[in-house]
Amino acid sequence: MAFNLTVDGTAYSVDVPADMPLLWVLRDELGLTGTKYGCGISACGACTVQIDGQAVRSCVLPISDLSGEVTTIEGLGTPENLATIQQSWIDHQVAQCGYCQPGQIMQAAAFLAENPFPTNQDIDTAMAGNLCRCGTYPRIRAAIKDAARQMRGG
Repeated sequence: MAFNLTVDGTAYSVDVPADMPLLWVLRDELGLTGTKYGCGISACGACTVQIDGQAVRSCVLPISDLSGEVTTIEGLGTPENLATIQQSWIDHQVAQCGYCQPGQIMQAAAFLAENPFPTNQDIDTAMAGNLCRCGTYPRIRAAIKDAARQMRGG
């Protein structure tokens, strides 16, 4: 079955089964491998993308249920022009193994779009569904707070 979708500002048509998760459409059909497979049950957040600015777990979203424009880690910023949250991640040396980081960043970006003045508790609550096996949570929190400050012009 053919499905039309917009990913990172580009329109695509894919001929895939209706129950194929968005994650596999992105990775296998479109070659956008920045979005990671972690658990397949929406428990770890590694597969997080944004749909119309909202953080969504792509591993459990069938392509037939997709409604809205998808933004992946590849579309958040470019190597030449990183999004503020991406640069903050680098500045705070958040990544260790890096596997969960695309999902972490996509969740954080959606969160900051709605909360420009986050408290530690706000951050912890918003990021609770994104797991990091390396335990970089203090760096993640620092990067989010720093990005929020920068985005406010501070």
